[in-house]
Amino acid sequence: MAADQHVVAVDVGGTSIKAALVDRDLRAVATLREPTRRNGEVADVGQIAELVNRLAAGHDVVGAGVAVPGIVDDGVGLVRAAVNLGWVDVPLRDEIAAGTDVPLLVRHDVRTGGLAEFTVGAGKGADDALFISVGTGIAAAVHVDGRTLGASGYAGEIGHVVVDPGGAVCGCGTRGCLETLAAAPAFARRYQERTGRTISDAAGVAGLLATDADARAVWQDAVNALATALLDAVTLFGPAIIIIGGGVAEAGETLVGPVREELYSRLRFQRRPEVVRAALGQDAGRVGAALLGWQAAKS
Repeated sequence: MAADQHVVAVDVGGTSIKAALVDRDLRAVATLREPTRRNGEVADVGQIAELVNRLAAGHDVVGAGVAVPGIVDDGVGLVRAAVNLGWVDVPLRDEIAAGTDVPLLVRHDVRTGGLAEFTVGAGKGADDALFISVGTGIAAAVHVDGRTLGASGYAGEIGHVVVDPGGAVCGCGTRGCLETLAAAPAFARRYQERTGRTISDAAGVAGLLATDADARAVWQDAVNALATALLDAVTLFGPAIIIIGGGVAEAGETLVGPVREELYSRLRFQRRPEVVRAALGQDAGRVGAALLGWQAAKS
């Protein structure tokens, strides 16, 4: 491939869509960000093709990668369900392809972030790794024997592992899912339930850890819940490294350190994985989508 070739990386979210023109060194040459356009409650697929075409204009663009939340069958680019986008059984890759001439691949957003971390980030070179994104929701990319598990879109929903059977009802309808204790909105909700005081987010709870016992209790509950779910994952998949990313992981060792210690205290016969913060941070989606774009160019 010529040195001046590029790909387009697209990260689709419920409130905004980010797109970038990316070179062979995975550097963003140009970026666009727009509010997610909707027809009623349904996000407009055509917007994605428009962004690809705008960034491709005047450049030799050989591929595109699109990262999408929800239940996504990566192999065929089918979004089985994406609640925040109003999509059910949307053949996304085919619909985007109808509006652009660029070869493209569509992948679940957390598996896309995992691709980035497994390829050029904290998990580079590891055949057995797990990337968990702890943000508004929680999901994982599971890499076993050099292959990321997809299961037609259903693999990696670690946020819905039940860690507290008598706990709060999750948005999915199940009681006590990991997300009810450790997803970003749970920190503020649980702190307010304990104290009656409003706090903005998980970072706000983290900022009170040194002085507020209620904040420490909420944080420790999340740590315990993450360790419970990760112990299940270690037992099932045997990762050599666990990479913790997503917005809540911006707390760094304040989160990763206690999770590591709690997980290690529970291990018996299982492999003892390295537990680290994601290396790429908020760039993981863009880098992963760019890697997908280069894969699409070769296919």
